[in-house]
Amino acid sequence: MRHRTLTTTLIAGVALVAGAAGGWLSRSTAPQIAVPVIPAHASATMGAENFAVATGLVDEGVEAFYFLDFLTGKLKATVINRRDAGFAAYFEYDITQDFDGAGRSPKYLMVTGIANIPRGKGNTQLARSVVYITDATSGQMSAYVMPWNSSRQAAGNAQVATFYKIGTVPLRADTFVRDQ
Repeated sequence: MRHRTLTTTLIAGVALVAGAAGGWLSRSTAPQIAVPVIPAHASATMGAENFAVATGLVDEGVEAFYFLDFLTGKLKATVINRRDAGFAAYFEYDITQDFDGAGRSPKYLMVTGIANIPRGKGNTQLARSVVYITDATSGQMSAYVMPWNSSRQAAGNAQVATFYKIGTVPLRADTFVRDQ
């Protein structure tokens, strides 16, 4: 009886050591690299003969669709309301007043970018994307941002407003890049 108990204990010990050794040998030998989580944001821009379209981040989880009509000079944007999946925010601005010397046939380029402009504490803040429009004929670039009311978005209410002009820069002038 004693011999049987000793044999059983010895078999159980060998099995335990073999299991531990197998677990140790099967562990990953590849080096572990900790990669920080970095949120990625992308926007898209496309143009045709008489208009350009782009997308840009407005607020967390929602972006705007921007439209520039080259013939009228109207910059427009709309945003989908997450509550009912319909278009509920509209913005419009006439950019022709901001491009001196553009003439009758301006050649616009439009891209969007992300800007972390202080947003204030009120319900109406600034969208997180900036629209950059360049007129190739006059060599000027203007930047625009739209106001954004996240409370109205959350309630499913409509928003209608105009863009804010951030500024205009003459790209061909020597003063575009300032001396230090």
